[in-house]
Amino acid sequence: MESPPNLLESLFKQASTYSKTYYNLSKLRALETTTNVATTLVVRLCVLVTFALFLVVFNIGIALWLGVQYGKIYYGFLILAAFYFAISLFLHFLLHHWLKKKVSHFVINQIFQETDSCKE
Repeated sequence: MESPPNLLESLFKQASTYSKTYYNLSKLRALETTTNVATTLVVRLCVLVTFALFLVVFNIGIALWLGVQYGKIYYGFLILAAFYFAISLFLHFLLHHWLKKKVSHFVINQIFQETDSCKE
């Protein structure tokens, strides 16, 4: 049987090793969660930017077509500007809180989903 000082020394050494391992594991879990959430957001942002570029080119085409239909090219751009202004007012006054809630729930769910997968 070991003497009490050696037993305590062994216990402290094991506790130290355990705490270092737990700390490193926690860092790796946090890194995995952060990486998964960030990559998900980056991929979705890339898709969103690509879709936004499509919409810009598409809207320029619609504006030019409307301008030709009404006789002046700038009429088409003014009509589209008024249309998007109306949509932005609608989104701001009627759907602002709903959209904010949806986006925050998405981010929170992504973080907790990744955290739950790390525990397994």
